[in-house]
Amino acid sequence: MIPFLKMHGAGNDFVILDARGAALELMPAALRQMADRRRGIGCDQVVIMQPAENADVGMQIFNPDGSEAGACGNATRCVADILGRESGAKRVTIRTIAGLLPAEILAPGLVEMNMGEPWLGWDEIPLAAPADTLHLPFALGEAAACSMGNPHATFFVQDLAHLPIERIGPVLERNKNFPERANIGFACIEAPDRIRLRVWERGSGLTLACGSGACAALVNAHRRGPSERRATPLPDGGELAITWREDNHVLMQGPAVTAYTGQLPAFA
Repeated sequence: MIPFLKMHGAGNDFVILDARGAALELMPAALRQMADRRRGIGCDQVVIMQPAENADVGMQIFNPDGSEAGACGNATRCVADILGRESGAKRVTIRTIAGLLPAEILAPGLVEMNMGEPWLGWDEIPLAAPADTLHLPFALGEAAACSMGNPHATFFVQDLAHLPIERIGPVLERNKNFPERANIGFACIEAPDRIRLRVWERGSGLTLACGSGACAALVNAHRRGPSERRATPLPDGGELAITWREDNHVLMQGPAVTAYTGQLPAFA
């Protein structure tokens, strides 16, 4: 049997497995089954904690379709919360594909992540060809793009309630502009410090929250002008506090909640 933690950050939920003591070799089919909400545990991503050099832990993140994700701010906060509860440490460092991410445990279940610097160049996101990353033309309208360890495109809209995200999200995710696919954010600026947000995540679909998507939305909104450097994105699952500091680093503060623990059969 394999023990697991079911956790969420603002409703963005994860199955977290611990491979620090013994390696876990899971095939994509096993990851898909684990993430399935009817035939498995159900989650937006499966997270595997691993030993890592020059960090307190390493983590791999897998989408429900079995593909590997580059970064997930909400999942990283959950892993930081686990480490804080284990050791009592207030500051931990987590190694991801996106690099080393420092975290500060502000209170039980409340974590602030340093998500690093946004990548704004067309080849860093990446896009398929040179383009103005603030003004990417689409049939829906212009989008602004950046990378927070994974590619994001943000559309600024007036009405989120009637936007058919489940229909247009998968099409935009696989648009020819995005050679590695992209996370697609739909943001409504309610005030300079308040952004209503919904995100279609590549490989996952529409989630209750996306931490890196919230960071990207704040960065893109401030680059466009209507947002301050600190704002509260409001995804469907709750609030996140995002700050794009003057030193170019993006901080994300939000909850890390344990829903339950359990064990699952070892997958073949």
